[in-house]
Amino acid sequence: MAELKRLLDEFGIIHDAMKILPDTRLKVEFLEALAELENNECHRTRSFPKTRLHRVRGIKQAIYRADIDKISGWRIHIQYVDGNIVLKDVIEGSRHDDVIQVIKTKKGRYS
Repeated sequence: MAELKRLLDEFGIIHDAMKILPDTRLKVEFLEALAELENNECHRTRSFPKTRLHRVRGIKQAIYRADIDKISGWRIHIQYVDGNIVLKDVIEGSRHDDVIQVIKTKKGRYS
C-alpha cells in the first residue's frame, strides 16, 4: 500500500467543491486530484502528472496550485504546514487566471 501524506481540510473545501463543481465528471476528477496530492510517492519524486502541482509565483507565501481539470480551468490551492497538506480553496475555471487577486480576496485563509 502506498504511503500517504496527511491532507487537512480546515475550511471545508471538499464539501464546498462537491457543491460547486458543475458536473459529476469534475467531482470525480477532484477526488482523483486529492488522491494524487495525498500520494507520498508523487511528493518524493516531485511528479504530479494529473494535477501539475506548482508554486504560485508573484506572492510571498508558499501557495501551490493543482489542476482538477486542465481544460476547464478548475484549480485547488494548497499550502504545506508542518509536513501536512492543507486545502485552502477551490477556484472555478473562470477565475483561475487572476490567481493573485483570488488569493488576496481570501488572504485570511492563507498563512
